[in-house]
Amino acid sequence: MEPVTERLRNFLQYVAVKLIDDPSQAQLKVAELGPKKLRFKLVLAKADVAMLIGRNGFTASAIRNVLKAAADKEGVQVSLQIHSHEEEAELLARGDAH
Repeated sequence: MEPVTERLRNFLQYVAVKLIDDPSQAQLKVAELGPKKLRFKLVLAKADVAMLIGRNGFTASAIRNVLKAAADKEGVQVSLQIHSHEEEAELLARGDAH
């Protein structure tokens, strides 16, 4: 599963860097939730979260659709979460950051 994970990771990194203002603040976390099941989490500066999600969530939805299409070709299920650093810290403090 490693080559598939790496290709999907590279895709997300490429897209995120092109769409946000502060790529140095971006973190991409990958979790294997089971066989052929991945969760990607983009942790960004607060202003970049709004930019990446887009108006009415259309940008994030488009990214998720392309990510899922690429993963489906490999028989892998994926999910993408987009958080700010503040939201991520809050989730970690509550213990919800599976």
